[in-house]
Amino acid sequence: MAAGPGRAGTPHLTYDTYRLRTASGEYRHFAVEAAPVRDGDTVIEWVGTCTDIEQEWQEARQEELLARASAATADIVRLDEMLAALAEVIVPEIADNCTIYLLPQALHRLPGTALTADRVAAAHRDGLPDLPVHHEEHLESGSPLARAADGRRPVHAVFPPGSPPPDLAPPGSAPWLAEGANSVVLFPVVVDGTTAALVTASVCGDRTPLGPADISLLRMVLQRSHTPLRNALEYQRTRQVALALQRSLLTEPPRVPDLGIAVRYRPSSAAAEVGGDWYDAFELRDGALALTIGDVSGHDLPAAVTMSQLRNMLRGLTLDRQEPTGTILRRLDVAVQTLYLECTVTCVLGRVERPGPGRFQLTYSVAGHPPPLLVGTDGTARFLYDARSPLLGLVPEPEYGSATEPLPAGSTLLLYTDGLVERRGEDLTVGLERLRREASGAVRLPLEDFCDRLLDNLLTTVGDDDVALVAVRVPEDVGGPGSGTGPH
Repeated sequence: MAAGPGRAGTPHLTYDTYRLRTASGEYRHFAVEAAPVRDGDTVIEWVGTCTDIEQEWQEARQEELLARASAATADIVRLDEMLAALAEVIVPEIADNCTIYLLPQALHRLPGTALTADRVAAAHRDGLPDLPVHHEEHLESGSPLARAADGRRPVHAVFPPGSPPPDLAPPGSAPWLAEGANSVVLFPVVVDGTTAALVTASVCGDRTPLGPADISLLRMVLQRSHTPLRNALEYQRTRQVALALQRSLLTEPPRVPDLGIAVRYRPSSAAAEVGGDWYDAFELRDGALALTIGDVSGHDLPAAVTMSQLRNMLRGLTLDRQEPTGTILRRLDVAVQTLYLECTVTCVLGRVERPGPGRFQLTYSVAGHPPPLLVGTDGTARFLYDARSPLLGLVPEPEYGSATEPLPAGSTLLLYTDGLVERRGEDLTVGLERLRREASGAVRLPLEDFCDRLLDNLLTTVGDDDVALVAVRVPEDVGGPGSGTGPH
């Protein structure tokens, strides 16, 4: 590079980087370095070099961008917050727009079927329309995002500004590309063979379209999300198995003459929780109705597995011998302290019996569990505290007592787990009193509606725990038809 004569005071050396379009139409970065040739104080010419530094420029850009991605996500634990931070790194350095979707059904969705995607992050450069996050979208099987998820490889397209090809914007489909886009990358984030997330990145107007170098850089930035995405997928697998196990145990109650029985189970609405609650109701050989409800410590797959084993064990012990309920719980405690050394369990075991024509009574034992609630037809409600004992697995050689309570005609007996009454930062007695008042006001409802009313009015929108309950109603006219319905 040369220049004509100059004046005194012209710099001794100049250096700058330019992005130039080559003869092939490709844009590359060049370093231009020039030095003046002087005659005394007069510059008579310039001598310089023009060097292709595209590779070095891309490496420096990559190093800087990855450092920014590391800094942006360093103290973030939540997956959605991490993805939002990465989107803000991608825009505007790589793209003008970036949206990130999580695929909640990734593990059990069949390829070629419709796709549910939760948009958890969206970023755009100034002047472009905003997109709300935490928006669920249902994508048809042939949509561009669904194809990218099924193919598990990036989809890249370059086109005239505002004129995407038909396969990216089929007629009648909802718009998802920014107006004026000239290129787009649909990037599936694949973790252990499963597409866990989808990323869209696009540039608009006269900005250079996205190319292979941008896709490579996008891949490296998103690599930082693999570990939390892998953990999220593993959690999904674990929760799926645990919920399937729990629901396999939510059997329908028996149909018992002259008794109404209703059961309910509500899983925790907290995404990270799988509970150990269970219920059971079955007839014994002597005609009594056995009722159990309990809660195993822990909120994970091992807790759900332990819950299923102890529930079935208690069923077997109750059927094996006609013993007092306290004696049966003592035998179950031996099993807990022998086989499940790190486990504690709360439980209620009851027998609804007929001591004479037209009469019912409850014989029960409570092991560290919230007390049963008995509600009369007039709304009088009281908790049954007479057979309280330590929870299972806690005390060496404990004693478990039993108590008997008459069940008046028309009365309703309620067994429940602590998720119905416990709230963070609140004393348990407050929750118990809230349940007592609610049950008292709802007791004249049909039994199924009674259970639904309790769940609707007592559970918060974000429940920290799962909830199980069993309700038994003695008819006012003994001999009338009973009712038994399955879990809702």
